[in-house]
Amino acid sequence: MKRLIDWHLQQWKVQPHRKPLLIRGARQVGKTFALRNLGKDFKNFVEVNFEYLKDAKKIFEKDLRPDRIIQELNIFLSVDITPGSTLLFFDEIQDCPEALQSLRYFYEVMPSLHVIAAGSLLDFAIEKIGIPVGRVESLYCYPLSFFEFIIATGHSHLAKAILEHKNDEPIAEVVHQKGLELVGQYLAIGGMPEVVARWVETKNPKQCFSIYQRLIDTYRQDFGKYCKEHQIKYVKELFNEMPRQIGRQFKYSQIHGEYKKRELAPSLDLLCTANVVYKVHHTAGHGLPLGAESNSEWFKIIFLDAALCQAILGLDLGTWFLDPNAEFINRGSIVEAFVGQELLCYSSPYRKEDLYYWKRADKQAKAEVDFLYEHRGKILPLEIKSGDRRTLKSLHLFLQMHQQSSHGLRFSAQNYSRFDHIISRPLYDVFSLAHEDQKESLLNLLNYTAGR
Repeated sequence: MKRLIDWHLQQWKVQPHRKPLLIRGARQVGKTFALRNLGKDFKNFVEVNFEYLKDAKKIFEKDLRPDRIIQELNIFLSVDITPGSTLLFFDEIQDCPEALQSLRYFYEVMPSLHVIAAGSLLDFAIEKIGIPVGRVESLYCYPLSFFEFIIATGHSHLAKAILEHKNDEPIAEVVHQKGLELVGQYLAIGGMPEVVARWVETKNPKQCFSIYQRLIDTYRQDFGKYCKEHQIKYVKELFNEMPRQIGRQFKYSQIHGEYKKRELAPSLDLLCTANVVYKVHHTAGHGLPLGAESNSEWFKIIFLDAALCQAILGLDLGTWFLDPNAEFINRGSIVEAFVGQELLCYSSPYRKEDLYYWKRADKQAKAEVDFLYEHRGKILPLEIKSGDRRTLKSLHLFLQMHQQSSHGLRFSAQNYSRFDHIISRPLYDVFSLAHEDQKESLLNLLNYTAGR
């Protein structure tokens, strides 16, 4: 499967002033696969997995001189690492902090060598030792977006039709219904690469769903790698119970067990650092940056993948294939989480994106907007309607209270339309908000499939 990240890796490859690159993201989202795919474009591809090749760590213990490190790696691995023709890939680099520190010296002393590092728990190592500012850059990787999913499943013509639909007039109904059908498929299959690959190969939902149980076990097994022993029970309880709170303000008091916020809050931060869950922060939304008016006590959460979230809850994923329109209504919180996941996928991959929402702090007149999103230097309020007939009172109220936002955007199962200051777009078109850094990658992916 071609991914959006493939285009960004190719751009990095040809940059004359490139820096060592860190690929960051949760376990099993396709980081290693993408880098091995990039390695095919080099004369030599050298992979050093510090979890597998534990003796390789010793090479970095003496000092961090790139020339000595390369010389000893050549001998240790029986390879030829040559600047300009070799891609050197450090995998599971969090197991060798010295290797992470050495990246700055590869940039300063050996800039012509292509060096990339990744790791399933890389962000924990970065928190401890940091990364040298200006000498190393990051690229963030997520599960497959919906756009990548429909390309992978052979619907590039549909992707092209949606991508080229520029106005607010309704799209052809047959196209609209097909788009909603595929959203339903995506919410059942999800964006984890292994699951999508199995779906493309077999079209057997049961085989796909069984993979999620193994992925869930993998994430649980990781707890002991980044938690202190006394924290594991808190992280485990959060992991199991948080999916029940998606779509609404998170409350520690609703986690089962006799646990206190002071015990659970640090454990939630660990899951965020592992990129398993993401916080949707509250903000007053009066100006940019959105984080300047954030209230740290108010937040919602989403999982890295909506299908994974449902699998943890034990929900029947197969119902999405039977009647997706009904499920949009029945599982509104999942639909909202899907849009949040999409916003992350289409944000700039060169920085870690934060998500925000707005809530009026007035008990007598409650109002909430699902997401506030920075788009082209403006604050764009987003409401996610899962198919019910609720009005858009909160969205209208936000626009009245925030004159700098000229219009609001609703994502729902309805076709394209516009009324007054509210633009309506279907759930399959979140990628219309793609950041400038991602627009070229979307077009590249589309052109690639057209040229096959």
